[in-house]
Amino acid sequence: MTRARGSAAIAACLATVLLSACGSSPSQRNDAPPRNAPVTLDFFQFKSEAVGTFDKLIAGFEARHPGIKVNQHHVPEPDTAIRARLVKDNVPDVITLNGNSTFGELASAGVFYDFAREKALDNVTPGVRKVLSDLGTASEGEINGLPLASNASVVIYNKELFAKYGVEVPRTWNELVSAAKTFKKAGVTPFYGSLKDAWTSLPALNQLAANIPPRDFWQDRRAGRTSFGKEYPEVAHKLADIYRYTQKDTFSRDYNAGNRDFAKGAAAMYVQGSAALPPIKSFKPKFGLGTFPLPAGNDPGATRLVSGVDVALTMGRHPEHPKESLEFINYLMRPEVVSAYAEEQSAIPPLKGTAPSDPALKPLLPYVTRGRITGFPDHQIPLAVKLEAVTQQFLIDGRRTAYLRTLDSEYTKVLGRRS
Repeated sequence: MTRARGSAAIAACLATVLLSACGSSPSQRNDAPPRNAPVTLDFFQFKSEAVGTFDKLIAGFEARHPGIKVNQHHVPEPDTAIRARLVKDNVPDVITLNGNSTFGELASAGVFYDFAREKALDNVTPGVRKVLSDLGTASEGEINGLPLASNASVVIYNKELFAKYGVEVPRTWNELVSAAKTFKKAGVTPFYGSLKDAWTSLPALNQLAANIPPRDFWQDRRAGRTSFGKEYPEVAHKLADIYRYTQKDTFSRDYNAGNRDFAKGAAAMYVQGSAALPPIKSFKPKFGLGTFPLPAGNDPGATRLVSGVDVALTMGRHPEHPKESLEFINYLMRPEVVSAYAEEQSAIPPLKGTAPSDPALKPLLPYVTRGRITGFPDHQIPLAVKLEAVTQQFLIDGRRTAYLRTLDSEYTKVLGRRS
């Protein structure tokens, strides 16, 4: 009953936040209509699952700013769509993109506005700000995007099975392997694999690749001073080890099957992004869900959470409606709005003083607040490398040397085309 009342209260507060940015006083409202005709903003929004959430946010914004209208546009293949629009010099007024290699390439090309002097930046957690800037900026010191929501690559685990077999949350690689062996001996699948979808190989790869190679790996790789062949053998070896402990039909099960089957108790652990939590919960698991960063080594203090900016807000470098676009972006970056979005989407709010509402994500908060986070390695690899397909093939055939040689070859080709 207490939980029911709490859920009702949260739902009420969420509705209030989304529709009216709860907690604001009448003096903070900007209800006076502009002298000119209303300005309509073109809002490019890349997440299909967040269309409804942004519709509510837009309604709340428009209620506070009757002189501004916002048209949300969501299209398939957003990375391709935004490039096509930029080529035609048809830049949306406000843009959301995933904080990945595409964002970094466009930011580095000087396409996006510099938010370095904007007040909305002051509340952003420093570690999250760095993760986004590390993808690329137009010049040193610029901030070309603001994080609306963060995510993480984690191990999602079945609390009931951990308790039943006396397994503690692993803090080292050896403890992780020991846990896998314990579950396997008991007849429980240690990890669920869903490699019919090639991209599902990346969450485990990211967590290993973020914590094993030297921290200056990407700088040195771009400069040609090192290689995947030199620094990634341990990454590949441990990635293959994880998939030794998945179920037999790993290569015929896709992401949707993974979410459903894990919710039914088919495995003790599931290496995935935090975005998998809502679809898992939609199948109403009868056990508690927990998360922890995958430990890549045997020093617990060295483990960093792999976290990225799930939704980056930005606008063009020379916006057609700078004042109105910034009004909308500043509204979206209000702590109560960021927290409401995170609650609906099971995201990690990236602002100081905020925390995930999903209990499964709360163990990750200390990593974020203490700066023990790092970006997704696959966000440093251009899409043309086809990392997910190459990694899937390695997990099929086990040819580690060929895998690393292919990564080096394809990565070098892309760098050559850009020079």
